[in-house]
This record gives sequence, structure tokens and C-alpha cells, in this order.
Amino acid sequence: MTVQEKMHSCKLYLPNDEALMREQALCLEKLYDFNATRPMEIEKRTMLLKEMFAKIGEGCYIEPPFHANFGGKHVYFGKGVYANFNLTLVDDTYIYVGDYTMFGPNVTVATAGHPILPALREKGYQYNAPVTIGKNCWLGAGVIVLPGVKIGDNVVIGAGSVVTKDLPDNVIAVGNPCRVLRQVGEKDKEYYFKNHKIDISELE
Repeated sequence: MTVQEKMHSCKLYLPNDEALMREQALCLEKLYDFNATRPMEIEKRTMLLKEMFAKIGEGCYIEPPFHANFGGKHVYFGKGVYANFNLTLVDDTYIYVGDYTMFGPNVTVATAGHPILPALREKGYQYNAPVTIGKNCWLGAGVIVLPGVKIGDNVVIGAGSVVTKDLPDNVIAVGNPCRVLRQVGEKDKEYYFKNHKIDISELE
């Protein structure tokens, strides 16, 4: 089994493989270029993201600085995905994000882990587990998603939460470790924030 195959199958492997490190360096060169773009260079950013990502849909926007172990090489974004400052994708294996999902500032999505056994960690062994985030989710500022987690559609995750386990569709979840607080329900059709009502006449 090659090191690339081990990366994507949750096997232990050594990430200091020379060929792998060269491949990663080339990805990081493009990431550097993306982060060096000026605020008005939207077309250039869009072009670079298409080169960097495994797949990225129309209408996606990532606010630099953006951080990723492989520059997005193993990341699949649907359409209309938005990420605020300092999105970190530890994309040593695959990350899947559905349409219209939003990331607040300083969100981290991690696929990489290291064994608990000190003797293996000392040698530098690593394993990766893919992360899936559904459609139309909102991850608040500072959320951390750990390796192997699957998040359903229409999920809201409160700021600062650490997501250690899967979350079902249509829930609001908060905390460390992140737990379901409640379902998205009828009240959410009437109020958008605390006692602030949705006024349809004011919306475009």
C-alpha cells in the first residue's frame, strides 16, 4: 500500500515521505499565492481556488488568510460556501462540505490525528479520517471539528464548540464536547435572533 493510499484509509503512516512532502510543498505554494492576493483581486482568488481544491462549486468565497495542510487538494466544496477569516482545513484526507454552508472566523476542520501510544508518536506516525459537513450549515466562530465526524444538513454549531461526534440533520448544537441543544423548529421561522422577528417585507 502506498503512502497516499494509507493517507486516505485511516492507516498509520509516516507523513515525512519525501515524495509526499514535495507534493505538499507545491500545494502550499498555491496557497501562499492565494493568501497574498489583494482585496480587489476576486477573480484571481476564484481561479486559484479552482486550481487548489479537489472540487469547488460556483459562488464560493474564502476570506484570506486561509490555512490548509495540502492547500485544499483533498477538499470538496459545494456551491455558495462562505468562509470568514482564518479557516483552517487540516486536509490530509478528504473534507466534504455541502452547498451554502458558512464558516465563521477561526474555524478548524481537522482530519489528521496521532496515536495515543507515545512510542508511535515519537516516530511521527499519523492517521487521517475524513470529515463530512452537510448542506446549509453554519459553524460559528472558533468551532473545531475533529477527524471522522459527520455533520448533517441544516445544522447550526455554536461558537467555540468542539465537535467530537456525528450530528444529525436540523439541529442546533453547542459546547465542548458539542451536544445537541435543540431541533431547528417553528420558532426559527418567526425569529432570527433572540426576540428579533423576521420581517419578510424587508428581505430581498
